[in-house]
Amino acid sequence: MSTPRRAPHPDLETITPEERESFAERLRERVYVTFASLAVILTLLAHAHGLGAGTAAASLTITAVGTVAAAWLAELISHLAAHGGFPDRHHLAAMTRTSGGALLTLVIPLLALAAAGLGWWEVTTALRVGVGVLIATLVLIAWLGIRRTKLPWLARILALGVLAALAVGVVGLKLLAHG
Repeated sequence: MSTPRRAPHPDLETITPEERESFAERLRERVYVTFASLAVILTLLAHAHGLGAGTAAASLTITAVGTVAAAWLAELISHLAAHGGFPDRHHLAAMTRTSGGALLTLVIPLLALAAAGLGWWEVTTALRVGVGVLIATLVLIAWLGIRRTKLPWLARILALGVLAALAVGVVGLKLLAHG
């Protein structure tokens, strides 16, 4: 006997509150890691003279892993405060999968830096590829957040525009801090 398959993009009414919260947590983690990584890459790009691909990749990886670790720790502390104890094994595994999954946003930027390390292109080109990929990632994350809403299409497009403007503002603030 097989289990019924779910639609690839179920309606909000057809998924459980736990599935909604898990989806929201995964998107939130990816936003944090993407913004942190974007800030690092933009900063590296601004100071790219003499920068090696390995150094750039190490900086990006350390920042992303640190962001994920901080988010995981924040989740653990908030769970302790809200529930009066440590999460059970199932919840701890879910927290770890959610946080760790956010590192997938680094795959293409790190591959671009690996290509630069192999001499296939310049480090600045790899960093620019990383910027483009991370911006596209933010757009995709925003769309994933908006697509299930009951807003009319025009309102969804407007919401994406507002989110894009806010994202540009966040990137600008990060550049001011690191530039």
